[in-house]
Amino acid sequence: MRAKSVNTSIILVLCPMAAARANKYGEISQGSRRAQERSIDDWLPVTSSRNAKWWYSAFHNVTAMVGAGVLSLPYAMSKLGWGPGVAVLLLSWIITLYTLWQMVEMHEMVPGTRFDRYHELGQHAFGEKLGLWIVVPQQLVVEVGLNIVYMVTGGKSLHKFHEIICEGRKCKKITLPYFTMIFASVQFILSQLPNFDSISTISLAAAIMSICYSTIAWGASVDKGWKAAGHVSYHLPETTAAGKVFSFFEALGDVAFAYAGHNVVLEIQATIPSTPEKPSKKPMWKGVVVAYVIIALHYFPVALIGYWAFGNTVKDNILITLNKPNWLIAIANMMVVLHVVGSYQVYAMPVFDMIEMVLVKKLRFPPGLPVRLVARTAYVGCNRLL
Repeated sequence: MRAKSVNTSIILVLCPMAAARANKYGEISQGSRRAQERSIDDWLPVTSSRNAKWWYSAFHNVTAMVGAGVLSLPYAMSKLGWGPGVAVLLLSWIITLYTLWQMVEMHEMVPGTRFDRYHELGQHAFGEKLGLWIVVPQQLVVEVGLNIVYMVTGGKSLHKFHEIICEGRKCKKITLPYFTMIFASVQFILSQLPNFDSISTISLAAAIMSICYSTIAWGASVDKGWKAAGHVSYHLPETTAAGKVFSFFEALGDVAFAYAGHNVVLEIQATIPSTPEKPSKKPMWKGVVVAYVIIALHYFPVALIGYWAFGNTVKDNILITLNKPNWLIAIANMMVVLHVVGSYQVYAMPVFDMIEMVLVKKLRFPPGLPVRLVARTAYVGCNRLL
């Protein structure tokens, strides 16, 4: 009995010591795990820099929103007519601004937590696994799809620029795939920039270019419209009920594409510093409002003046309809190229973040230049092939 009591005493003494030691080691390993996760977050492109100002939000949103889609708005108007067309444009502007405000508010709706990525917000709403499956496929379809569209648009605009400046001259004929490769080669280089802050100058230049070619589009349309006054038809081109229905939904698609800028809102806001006293939503919303004022000042003139000038004969790209003067259309096409160079990077950055997060956190590759170089080069190469 005495031996048994001694053993029991020893166990009672040693158990708390072992538990304390286990707790200590657990805290150390948990602390080191947190430090490792922080170092990875400091490396990933979305969360590596939080020094952005409100005007970064403004021009990033302009770059993301005002794309080549604005040039198709007069064509959408020709499918809708004056009344429905104006209503759809105005409602789209109001609805997308409201939903963007909701996204800005949800970024920090949980005290002490920032939803820096769409899938993080999705996981909060739908659960860890279901949130990923609901959000990530849709986000990738939009962002990868837009990157492919911008790759093709950049190549086509370069091709058009080359054709215009070579008109009447003996230039070597170069096919479209080569211009797409030229555009891709620029993206191979720019894609190595680490985060949103590092592409801020490119994004600003892209925003300025989008404003410039939009101004060229409606400014040149004014000149054409005055010359063609009284000879323009605004009747809907489709005569059958089925044709009108399909045209209506085609026009809605064009307008929706023109307003497709929400896909990078959370990632843009993630670059803005935030404290309980000064949350990031205030400068972010200020930038969004400025961006939407700029958008309205260019979307509505392009859509309304372009439709007024050409009526139902307008093409799906107002620059193609304008056609002359050659020098102005050549400049506008080059501006489109410079704009989609920046837009490509804005939409690619969240995709880079996803790819690198999987490589580093799931597959345990060490974060660094080799991972970034291989992953991003492969992504741009795949966009070119698709």
